[in-house]
Amino acid sequence: MTSAVTIKGNKYGIRVQLSPVVSYEEIKTEMAVKFKDMEHFFGDGKMAISFEGRLLTDRQQEELIGIIHENCNINIVCIIEDDPAREQQFRQGVEQAMMEFDSSTGQFHKGNLRSGQTLEVEKSIIVLGDVNPGASVVSKGNIIILGALKGTAFAGASGNQNCFVVALSMQPMQIRIADSIARSPDRPEAKENHEPKIAFLEEGNIYIEPLNKSVLNDIKL
Repeated sequence: MTSAVTIKGNKYGIRVQLSPVVSYEEIKTEMAVKFKDMEHFFGDGKMAISFEGRLLTDRQQEELIGIIHENCNINIVCIIEDDPAREQQFRQGVEQAMMEFDSSTGQFHKGNLRSGQTLEVEKSIIVLGDVNPGASVVSKGNIIILGALKGTAFAGASGNQNCFVVALSMQPMQIRIADSIARSPDRPEAKENHEPKIAFLEEGNIYIEPLNKSVLNDIKL
């Protein structure tokens, strides 16, 4: 009999192989049992996770991560997609963003933000995870999201027009920088075109452009 869920892990991450033939309800049930049984094995580590074997919607991924959190003490900080080209883009985006970020003036948040959650900080913030629809991040400084921005980001909340928002996958419901607001288009871009991007304010307008070194050099920090 084919197992609905197979779990492989190391100290950095977990690979969850999901059967493509069993029902999603069976997968949820077996996920709960297996992670409960492996609670002591994983401890309370902070890990990345990848789901393999079948396609999951964002809601399903979030639901499965919720099941993991309910049954063990692992802190899932990000989801890794099985896409080498995209992972390479994400890696480059992380490196470029981190070069421009002064860790002495900012802080980190590990974990995904779910609908209804608001993260509000005084300094610049790096979010190690996704900001899901209905969630928001508010900062008086810059916002760097090492994941997907699908909710709301408000940078420069104290009125600083030089602040910016970076996301490895930029799909916001709304971005606000100082007193300027940009909303998501009626037609979101195709998923395959997602890439690391930066949102910044110039002459009262918010622009969203691919993240590259030349753009970062033009940003006033």
